[in-house]
Amino acid sequence: MYAYQQQPRKPERRLHVVPDRKRSIVINKPVVKKKKKNFLVEFFRKLVVFSFLGAFIYYVFPTSFSRLIENVLFPLPLPVNVKSMPNLQIRNGEIFKMQEADLYSIANPVTNYLSNDLFLNRLMLTPTIQKTHSEVTTMYHTSEMTGLKQQLLSLAAQYPMIKPAVYVWEYENGKYVDINADKMYSAASIIKLPVLVRMFKSIEAKQMTIYDEMTLTDYYKSSGSGNLQYAQSGRKLTLDQLAKTMIQDSDNTSTNMIMSKLGGMDDVNIGLRDWGISKTYVRTWLPDLAGTNKTTAADMAKILYNLDNPGFLNINSREYIIDYLSHVKNNRLIAAGLGEGAMFVHKTGDIGTMLGDAGIVYAPNGKKYIVVILANRPHNAPQGKDFIVKASSLIYKAIVG
Repeated sequence: MYAYQQQPRKPERRLHVVPDRKRSIVINKPVVKKKKKNFLVEFFRKLVVFSFLGAFIYYVFPTSFSRLIENVLFPLPLPVNVKSMPNLQIRNGEIFKMQEADLYSIANPVTNYLSNDLFLNRLMLTPTIQKTHSEVTTMYHTSEMTGLKQQLLSLAAQYPMIKPAVYVWEYENGKYVDINADKMYSAASIIKLPVLVRMFKSIEAKQMTIYDEMTLTDYYKSSGSGNLQYAQSGRKLTLDQLAKTMIQDSDNTSTNMIMSKLGGMDDVNIGLRDWGISKTYVRTWLPDLAGTNKTTAADMAKILYNLDNPGFLNINSREYIIDYLSHVKNNRLIAAGLGEGAMFVHKTGDIGTMLGDAGIVYAPNGKKYIVVILANRPHNAPQGKDFIVKASSLIYKAIVG
């Protein structure tokens, strides 16, 4: 007989009966014991939340209440002297100036970038006044030099970062080249050419003489090109000396002194409008590093053309101007592309992002032409100079041979 061996008992399972209309299903559902909460963790969690709320109420709410809610619901009374000034308010013991909307700028938005006049420190856009007996004449045009223009466009394609404007006009036959000639560019120091012409127009009108003196003061001293900014204050300079320094050395200090003598930037702009120059204007005292003083290649060419106009300038003014322009010290742009023996009267300009040159070329064989090249470029990029020199060489060879 085998010994009887007792089998282990299976754990008890509770039966959960789910009633059904047709049948009943018995499901074995194990008993799940609930975990006890850790009161220590809950305590620290609530402590962190209440600490954050307390810090917010103590530090942030009082400031927000005083600056936002209190000023709206319980505004502080203004003192009598501030009440009389509607653009002032007191908040938390401090006086604030309320900004007023410039209704003129809102109604005339284009004056921010297309103004050509300045009156009572307000930019204005005024129509160009054409006199019935204008002293200024315009170049006559015959046909465009298409071959030269195509050469210049091909050259510009080799310098994609350079955005040029080129204007060429040949005296003998009136042939020309126009590449963006009416597009506005920063004038840089080329703006000194119309300032010079305006000065001599004022001399011819007996408003001043070439021998009038001005005293150099710290007020006039300007940074940028020119050495007059380093000269000792109190020095007296004639208009002749100032004009020579302005053109030959491209001196900013002397330019501002001359404009001040003329009556300011307004006077220069009035002169430009009287001459029929509509897209050139002075907005900023030099140095104009932001490039707010504007011009076009066509406008500068028109001014250069009228230097030979006896109805515009007398012979004395013309001799002074040509003398100044023929001794410009910067000969690294258009002048560098001319042939041997050529004479060039001109004015250069450079503000880093714009490089330009404008003048009249006198070739040894008697040929004569006006050339203006303006080039927008990345700041101080040498490609701007390279383009101008090569363009000048192409123009000289096409016209002079």
